[in-house]
Amino acid sequence: MRQIVESIEGEFRRYKGLAEGAISQLSESQLQSRTGESNSVAIIMWHVGGNLKSRFTDFLTSDGEKTWRDRESEFAERRVPRQELLAKWEEGWQALFSALAPLSDEQREQQVTIRGVPHSILEALHRSLSHVSYHVGQIVFIAHSLRGAEWRYLTIPPGKSADYNKDPKFDKPKR
Repeated sequence: MRQIVESIEGEFRRYKGLAEGAISQLSESQLQSRTGESNSVAIIMWHVGGNLKSRFTDFLTSDGEKTWRDRESEFAERRVPRQELLAKWEEGWQALFSALAPLSDEQREQQVTIRGVPHSILEALHRSLSHVSYHVGQIVFIAHSLRGAEWRYLTIPPGKSADYNKDPKFDKPKR
């Protein structure tokens, strides 16, 4: 049985899609753009990719904070081409989806560790989903700010709630 795991995976896929919908609207320079002390979309993408790769590589058998990960460097100013940035991003997501594929709901109470702290698989998945959704919100906010009036809405555009309610296509994530 995989009902719980599939539900969580569906939410991860929904957030990935939202982030990528925002990212696709940005130019190369906008990906790198920073306002004050805020992180750029590129920095957030690099961090999410690194976090997911660390957490979900050997998910069941090793600590989620890998010794090879340098979290601090994920937040360093960087100028990398879009393709390299997307490759780093995708590497993390592939680690996640590869780790989720064999999981069953019956394993949800099995223990994994993150920074030496035990978590049930369900807790670890919810923790990661919350972390990803936080950063996706940042990506969408920054992208919307940078695009201004040229922004293409990713969910319900202002003034379109009644139309959306006739066909609520975003309410349930794709499996």
